[in-house]
Amino acid sequence: MVAAGAANAAIAALKFVGYILTGSPAMLSETYHSISDTGNQVFLLIGLRSSSREADRTHPFGYGKAQFFYSFLVSVLLFGIAGWESFSHGYHAITGGHAEALEGAVHLLGASFPAVYVNYAVLVGAFCFEGYALTTAYGGMRSDMIENDWSGFAETFRKTSNVTTLTAFTEDTVSVSGIVIAFVGVSLSDATGNPLWDGLAALVIGVLLMGFALALAWENRRLLIGESMPEEQEDELRATVAGWDGVVGVRDFRTVYFGPNRVLVAADVAFAHDLDTAAVDEHITAMEDAIIERNENVRKVYIEPETSASTGGH
Repeated sequence: MVAAGAANAAIAALKFVGYILTGSPAMLSETYHSISDTGNQVFLLIGLRSSSREADRTHPFGYGKAQFFYSFLVSVLLFGIAGWESFSHGYHAITGGHAEALEGAVHLLGASFPAVYVNYAVLVGAFCFEGYALTTAYGGMRSDMIENDWSGFAETFRKTSNVTTLTAFTEDTVSVSGIVIAFVGVSLSDATGNPLWDGLAALVIGVLLMGFALALAWENRRLLIGESMPEEQEDELRATVAGWDGVVGVRDFRTVYFGPNRVLVAADVAFAHDLDTAAVDEHITAMEDAIIERNENVRKVYIEPETSASTGGH
């Protein structure tokens, strides 16, 4: 993650050089984009380190939700701001007549070539790097999808608690898309001499970044406020308890994420009235072990025993 952050910072610097040489709005938007990617890596690293802290008196279930918080910051502070700046720059370039033709030349080692070639070189290099990163992030999302038997990436996006992988995959997808959009805009402006294509590319990149910011913020919101496990997984765990020998009813059954792939289960379970305290304790211990074995994301289980007599047998 540190290496990826350093690479994104270097790419941002190169994109800015391309902007300085050509005045391309799309290259400036991509500079904002890479800066936000760099900040993203920093915040995710802080989140990972914070979430690894051991539980203590003030945080009895650990610091796992730190990843949700820092991922939320990524969406609001970085991609939201970068998206707005990109959109504004592209909009003003189109409507305010600030876009200029991609002109200028670069002199290197006795040779001279159009400055726009720098943009092409930087974008192609960035595409290779981000494409590799996207392939890696795709593997992580694919693993979550297969492990949970989710139907596709849309369902995985809605249900996963692994926000680090989610953020990386979405960020890399947006990065590759932004690079392609910038390349198309720069190419069309270079070929036609019409700078509006470049400005339009900057505007579209801004919309893309703001859209990602909203989607990621919404997904982290559900986890920050305490989301339960997916319904089908929760039903499997409830069925495990309901079908246990000596259990006559499950009065209440709740789950909640307290970190990425970390679930707490709490249940009120009614036992047969002829079971003594020792037998109930044995059943509870066995059920807790079975629930944890059934779903590896479950880390804590609390079962409150009741007797059928104390609840009227319902």
